[in-house]
Amino acid sequence: MSLTPTAWLFINILLLLPLLHTVLATAHNTPINGTCDDTCGTIPIKYPFGTGFGCGHPVFARYIKCSSGTLQFSTGTGIYTISSIDYPSNTIVLTDPLMSTCSSMQNSGSFILDRTSPFTITSDDIFVLLGCSTTSPVFDADEELCDTGSGSRICRGLYSCKGVTGIGLPQNAPVSTCCVYDSPLGLGSGYALDLPKLQCSSYTSIYGFGDDEGDPMKWKFGISLQYNDSYDTETCKDCEASGGLCGFAGLDQSFACVCKNGANSSNNCLGRGYAWSGTWGLKIQLKMILGGIWLSWMLLFL
Repeated sequence: MSLTPTAWLFINILLLLPLLHTVLATAHNTPINGTCDDTCGTIPIKYPFGTGFGCGHPVFARYIKCSSGTLQFSTGTGIYTISSIDYPSNTIVLTDPLMSTCSSMQNSGSFILDRTSPFTITSDDIFVLLGCSTTSPVFDADEELCDTGSGSRICRGLYSCKGVTGIGLPQNAPVSTCCVYDSPLGLGSGYALDLPKLQCSSYTSIYGFGDDEGDPMKWKFGISLQYNDSYDTETCKDCEASGGLCGFAGLDQSFACVCKNGANSSNNCLGRGYAWSGTWGLKIQLKMILGGIWLSWMLLFL
């Protein structure tokens, strides 16, 4: 018994469905940005970080991206430049362009670290509030928010800087408007430095004193954050060992091993050839499927 044209078309479409499923699965595993890099500017990029959406771990991709060769960190208060990453200690250092330093002091914005982020303030960070009002809540004797011990030495060092004139104070001004700040929230995620609420005009953060604690010009200014290192998996290690970079794809943000030739897989790059991989292979396969369906329709009406 011969098949009708309609039945013949239906059978051909059924035969093409498995191939269509394979192509869609491949598309599902393709990072949205198509490629991932192992550097951003001069900074090496390793998992869980990535250079853009689809690279690294999805939790970290919400906060970090590479823009025009600059690695950036985003919070609710702004976008900050990441000046360095120390992988052995799981720390990054942020640079706030509005934060004061010894050479340049200016009115600053606030700094807030999201409570849900995988980052915490490190114990090395010393936050200093500058140009504070005498009615500032940080000077409430009952709260004890300022370090009055070694903090006084740090304040004297900062107020000896020529840059202090940038916040309207004379050089070597009394340190009564300066506070080495101990946040009531403590160190960790959810850290908030709200300058308007604290009635201070500027802030700085010191994460090291260099080789001379007495010379504020040699101090290391920046915000040091420690990140959660529990996101690494054996699957990611297997991907990296095969020359790939760990990323994610799809609405469920499932793991994807991004290979150097533009292909990717759910495990590693071993045996991932060029012929049917990546965007080029995906386009060829889609054209074959669509061509098969088009031919079936043409034969139906002959």
